[in-house]
Formats: sequence, C-alpha cells, structure tokens
Amino acid sequence: MSSAATRPAGPDDLWSVDEHLEDILATVRPLEPIELQLLDAQGCVLVENVTVPVSLPPFDNSSMDGYAVRVADVAGASEEFPAALEVVGDVAAGAADPVRVGPGQAARIMTGAPLPPGAEAVVPVEWTDGGLGEGPASGMRARSLAPEGAEGQVHVYRPAEARAHVRAEGSDVRAGELALKAGTVLGAPQIALLAAIGRGTVRVHPRPRVVVLSTGSELVQPGEELAPGQIHDSNSFALTAAARDAGAIAYRVGAVADDAETLRTTIEDQLIRADLLVTTGGVSVGAYDVVKEALSSVGDEDEPGGGVEFRRLAMQPGKPQGFGTIGPDHTPLLALPGNPVSSYVSFELFVRPAIRALMGLTELHRPRARAVLKADAALRSPRGRRQFLRGRYADGEVTPVGGAGSHLIAALAKADALIVVPEDTESVEPGGEVEVVLLG
Repeated sequence: MSSAATRPAGPDDLWSVDEHLEDILATVRPLEPIELQLLDAQGCVLVENVTVPVSLPPFDNSSMDGYAVRVADVAGASEEFPAALEVVGDVAAGAADPVRVGPGQAARIMTGAPLPPGAEAVVPVEWTDGGLGEGPASGMRARSLAPEGAEGQVHVYRPAEARAHVRAEGSDVRAGELALKAGTVLGAPQIALLAAIGRGTVRVHPRPRVVVLSTGSELVQPGEELAPGQIHDSNSFALTAAARDAGAIAYRVGAVADDAETLRTTIEDQLIRADLLVTTGGVSVGAYDVVKEALSSVGDEDEPGGGVEFRRLAMQPGKPQGFGTIGPDHTPLLALPGNPVSSYVSFELFVRPAIRALMGLTELHRPRARAVLKADAALRSPRGRRQFLRGRYADGEVTPVGGAGSHLIAALAKADALIVVPEDTESVEPGGEVEVVLLG
C-alpha cells in the first residue's frame, strides 16, 4: 500500500482532500535525472546549475550595419562638412582576421561582426553616403552586386562617441557567471541560452510518461456512430490533454470494456511505458465498477508498499478515488471517478500535482485567489464536504457556470476556475468572498 494507507479508517470513514493529496505526494518522487539533447529537454527541469564557459558576446561586435571608425576621424562631421575616410575593406559576421583601421580609415562592418583593431566606434550606414557620393544612404549594396563598395572613400555626416553601436564583450553574461540554476524549467529562451554558451546536452528530470485509460462498455470512440445506450468517450481525451498541459508526455488508451480480466491485462501491458497510470471510471460501488475488481489483484500487492487502495473522500464532485502503486517498478496509479466533471476536478487536485512532482518541480499546484461571488442566488453545499464548483473569474469576481452536476461537460468547457466551498460552509451568499482555483 501507499505510505499513508495505514491511516486508521473504517469502511464508512471519509478521507479529506488534503489527506489524500498528502498520501499521493508522499509516494511520488521526481524521476531519475538523465542527460538529454537540448531540444529533447524542452519542458524538463534542470537538475544542476549551469555556469557560463565563455562570455556572451565573446568579443566586441557591431550592433549596426555601417562603418567602423576612429572617434577622432569623425569629430565635428556634418552634412555640410562630412568626414572623408578611406575604406580599407569589409568586416562580416564570422570574420576571423578583420582588417586594421588606421587614422583616416574606415572598414565597412556588418551587424554582429567583430570590431576591427584600431576602430573605436561604429557609425550606421544611414549616417554616411555608403561610398556612393550621393548623400545619406538608406542601406548597403550587397557585396555580391557591388564588391567595389568595400573600397574607395566614404563620407560620414555625423560624429560618433567612443563605443557607439558596439556590443561589449561579456555585456550579456561573463564567463564563470551562473547561466541557469537547478530547478529551472527549460523553455525556448533557456534552450537558446544553453546553445549560445555551447551546451549541446543538459542534465534534467525527464518529462513523465502518463498513460490515461478510461473504462466502460458504454464508451464509443469519437467519430463512430452511437448505438442505444452508448456515449462518446470524452474523459480519456480530456485527461490526456490535461496531462500534456501539466508537462507530461501523455498516451491515451482506447476505452476498455467492463471486464476485469481485460482491464487487468491492459494495465499490465501499459506498465512498460508508464511513469504514472491514470484510470477513469469503475471506482464506485456499482456491480460493473471493474477497476476496483481488476486492481485488487494486479501489480505489486505482495511487495512492501505496493497495491491500490480505494477510498471515499469528503469532496464533491469526486468522492470515490483510488491510489497506490503497481508493477515491479512500483508505478503510481490514480483511479479517478467516471463522471466527466468528477474526473477533471480530481485530475486538477490530485493528478496534476503528481505529474509536476515527478518532473521535479516545486510549484505543484494551480494558483489560487480570493474572489467576490457574483451570483443571482446563494451557493449551497453539503456540510462536511469540500465542494468544487465551476466558475468564470475576472477582475476579482467569480461567476458560477452551470450547476453542481458532475456530468455537465458544456459548463466545464466554459469555466476557467473552480470555486471552493469549504467543508464547514453550507451557504455562500452573493457578494461573499470565496477561494478560487485558477485553471488557465
């Protein structure tokens, strides 16, 4: 059993939401670090500090297309009295051996190119005639079309201060400085920085592989015709999408019929690619709730700490829940109820934090806020249950969406928050303050 399964609980005892979550988080541990190529590490959590081996930029370089000059040579330059300089060559980005700029000279320079020896500043090409002798230029001619542009004379119409339009070596980060600290989630900017400092691989907690499996003989794949008594399977799609949104690599398994042996075999087959298993449906007290039947004999119940326990929680929706570990690797499994809203609320409260714990994150939960209830009537809630109602949140106010029914998918699709009504509260009047979980 899981770590808190020894909690004294009679058959009619209810677990609190917090007790169930604590048990899950006490069991789930971050995945072992691995070394990944940069793009494969996107979305992963860094497990070690990364320092800068080489300063960025690694050399003084131009921030403009223009001419590298000496300050004294362009002092007092104007359109009426331009400074006439000899162009001694081109300096392009990637140039390994740039020309030297002496007194009375200039080098045509491109953005990102190293500042050549002797030069002290860069004047933008728009401050010059571009070597054409026809007044201020709007840009440079391509070298392939006019190679002579790297020679001859250029007129400069404005003075430049020392270091003008020059990006200094180390002005971004210096060698030895901390680039990224352990615990950083690697997005596009972080991966760009790693590449810029020359890191081809990085050590991270991998994104967890989450397998989502729904149960029910009544479930039909979307796109197929419904027979009498059938419904389309929405839970597995919702939870797979939610797992991906949480940062996981998620796999959806087609709905499994209400047969314990089939379900047991399917779960055992999926263990090979799962860091976390999520089932939906079949955890209540009905005659066809086969998840409880199937999981009573699957996995590692003979191993210390193994097995799945089914519980009733003091919450609405989502009272029936299951949690434990199965298989030789003690893979965590969360069994969620089958009603669509119940399963989604359960995911947000329990599965999402588990996924983020596997990733090695410290921020596990959705952000919460206080909001003023904007409603036509009071919200009613059963005493002793923590209720989660759908709502829309804006500007410090929250408006309920739909009713309390756990099957109202359309209302869930319109919601961006969950309204939390505590266990000891039976009514919240309009204008009262409530806590909300922000979903997006």
